[in-house]
Amino acid sequence: MNLNRITAIARKEVIQIRRDSFSLALAFLMPVMLLFIFGYAITVDVDRLTTVVYDRDKTNLSRQIVRGLEASRYFTVVAHVDDSRLIDKTLDEGSARVAISIPEDFSRYALTGGRARIQVIIDGSDSNTATIALGYLNSALELAARRAGLGSLDPLIDVRPRVWYNPELKSRNFIVPGLIAVIMTIVAALLTSLTIAREWERGTMEQIISTPVKPMELIIGKMIPYFAIGIIDTILSIIIVVALFGVPLKGSFLLLLFISSLFLFGGLSLGILISIVTKSQLAASQAAVVSSYLPALLLSGFMFSILNMPVPLQAITFLIPARYFVAAIKGIFLKGNTAGMLLTDMGLLTLFGIIVFTVAVKKFKKRVT
Repeated sequence: MNLNRITAIARKEVIQIRRDSFSLALAFLMPVMLLFIFGYAITVDVDRLTTVVYDRDKTNLSRQIVRGLEASRYFTVVAHVDDSRLIDKTLDEGSARVAISIPEDFSRYALTGGRARIQVIIDGSDSNTATIALGYLNSALELAARRAGLGSLDPLIDVRPRVWYNPELKSRNFIVPGLIAVIMTIVAALLTSLTIAREWERGTMEQIISTPVKPMELIIGKMIPYFAIGIIDTILSIIIVVALFGVPLKGSFLLLLFISSLFLFGGLSLGILISIVTKSQLAASQAAVVSSYLPALLLSGFMFSILNMPVPLQAITFLIPARYFVAAIKGIFLKGNTAGMLLTDMGLLTLFGIIVFTVAVKKFKKRVT
């Protein structure tokens, strides 16, 4: 390889990027915009659930139960109704997600040691929210009952749960770091997928073919500017994730950059390969979205647990490099994992990059077809 030829190709690509406002916006504004949109919009935390109460008992005890429920940050009582039909109305209209119905003999049964019942109705149109709400509601009602003097007997097993790595169970702490993988996928695959195809569409590839530059030199020269952009975006994303969203970075910043570099190399190689095969910017961009962005978003474990996917999809995820990058990112951010703990992920990312880069070099032919 000739370093001068690689430098010349890289310099040409930098000039092209500077003249292309769309590429510049996609490279630097898109990551920030995606971080804000996904970081604030995507959450599985459930709180401030609108709740309607139908208290037929109307005693001091029933009111204590309701006040205890209101004291929880997970529920907000928006209305007290006097007719069961109004419960149906509020749930149908969506003005409330949870309804609590206390029967008129509640306090009598509760104070005499009988089986006191409370009816709970939850809007199940969002099954995830309904499941989480049901768990919160059981805990909140039990706590309210204890505060009202209705504590149960001590259990035979004293369970004291302790949550590691994310003690506050904030969904943002495990969702936002994975966004870096999605952002790097866009920068790597989508931008580089346009490079070779753009040369063919503009008729400049013939001029490049007539030069002594070799396929590997051309590909490396094309990748260098986007690799630099990807590293800058990675650093910017880490700063935003830590400073703005408050996600703790417990591991090594340099290790995170190194693994990001491995992932970027594979993503850039995939984008170049797509560009070589399609020779069309439109087809290349669509292929890049389908083959890289969507798998990174849906099959990497960034948002949805891989263990909950059907077995065939779980098998497919082993072919998605973003799966290993997301696992490494979350391990470094939340667990403080070291390089020794991430050798498998780093090895697979390196293997993917080498294979795709080799295929791209073999696919590029210096001839007009």
